Amino acid sequence: MPQYEYKVISAPTRGIRAKGIKAPEDRFSRALEDVINQLASEGWEYQRAETLPSVERSGLTSSTTNWRNVLVFRRGRPDVAPKAPAVEPETATPIRQEPVIVQPKTPEDDASKSEGASRMLSDNGVEEASEVSGMTNSLKQLAASRNPDKTED
Repeated sequence: MPQYEYKVISAPTRGIRAKGIKAPEDRFSRALEDVINQLASEGWEYQRAETLPSVERSGLTSSTTNWRNVLVFRRGRPDVAPKAPAVEPETATPIRQEPVIVQPKTPEDDASKSEGASRMLSDNGVEEASEVSGMTNSLKQLAASRNPDKTED
């Protein structure tokens, strides 16, 4: 997998005056074109333009959100060589794994017969938003260990 480094710069906010370019849109396009061509000559590939929020201080105690336009460039990292495969593809033997089948617990498997625990253990694939009623044995044991004087059945 190739390794990249990225460069993010502020997008130009004003156009560049040039001979034969009169419209503001054309001046702005020229400014953008010059920035992209300059970075391309340095090996950077243009990726995209983004508009991102920038939270900045405003006064002593407040802050405001300003939206900033940035240009994203990338280029391959020359100092990082792609990793060579550890084993040649022709000599590699695939590892066969047997599927693991997990049987879901049923309410009969649990020693707890409370209504809430039974509903928690049975899964019909539909998310249920109702509250769990009753306590499981593990919660009862935890409560008993924390308050040995106040055990309730």
